[in-house]
Amino acid sequence: MRIFATKAFARFARHEDISSGELCEAIERAEAGLIAADLGGGIIKQRIARKGQGKSGGLRTIVIFRLQTRAVFVYGYAKSTRSDIGPDELKAFRRLAAELLSLDTAGIAAAMKNGTLQEIKKS
Repeated sequence: MRIFATKAFARFARHEDISSGELCEAIERAEAGLIAADLGGGIIKQRIARKGQGKSGGLRTIVIFRLQTRAVFVYGYAKSTRSDIGPDELKAFRRLAAELLSLDTAGIAAAMKNGTLQEIKKS
């Protein structure tokens, strides 16, 4: 399983002080079937706890996910700032999921080279 983040999500993670280990743990939970919400089309929502708080009031992440293949963190938000993503956003995420999940090794390498994707390694 390879784990990636978009440039925008990586900025969000730095701002919220989310470690690569926490992102990897969220994907490990997803691989074990512990998914906060399956939004269809290869998109899941995973909870990540804020420092000093639990997951229920913490952060939400939108992840493009294919079991045993690839996970791409594409969006994050605090539960306190918004309740959920809207239908138009979900459609856009589904289009993005189709594109990202269809990338082959060369496509992933190109996306990493141009900065679109960053690989997450557990540290």
